Amino acid sequence: MLRTTLASGAALALTATPTLAATGPFFSLQNTDFIVLLAFLLFIAILVYFKVPGMLGKELDKRADGIRTELDEARQLREEAQALLASYERQQSEVQGHADRIVAQAKEEAALAAEQAKQEMQRNIERRLATAEAQIAAAEERAVKDVRDRAIAVAIAAAREVIAAQMTEDEANRRIDASINEVGNKLH
Repeated sequence: MLRTTLASGAALALTATPTLAATGPFFSLQNTDFIVLLAFLLFIAILVYFKVPGMLGKELDKRADGIRTELDEARQLREEAQALLASYERQQSEVQGHADRIVAQAKEEAALAAEQAKQEMQRNIERRLATAEAQIAAAEERAVKDVRDRAIAVAIAAAREVIAAQMTEDEANRRIDASINEVGNKLH
């Protein structure tokens, strides 16, 4: 490609109209345009002799290969980055799902613990009410017993007074003997 460009440039330079550039004969060492043309052609010949166009082509090919390699590496890095990003996004969504499950489980456990605490409190209240009712019933029974005992004591005292007023000594002895015989019969 470079050779084609150089050859095209040389052909155009040779076909240039010398009458427009300088006065006098074109193929004369007095004509500066001819000297410039000769120097240019000599320069091109030296470049071709030392194979500079091939070296330039090789360098350009190397550069193109390097750019192609860099592009391939960049494309590969981009794909790896996209895969890594997708992996991180999956992990993030999994972690978010796990966190949501933990929060939901914690809420369920908190609700369950609250319900259990409520039931335990209800049982404690019922147990305390039962204890209080039992204490009230026991106090009631003691009060009834105390009232009965007091009533019995009062009745016995009143009966003793009535019996003592109505009983004679013979009657008292006869009753004592009868009580002793009754106790003796019950014991044997």
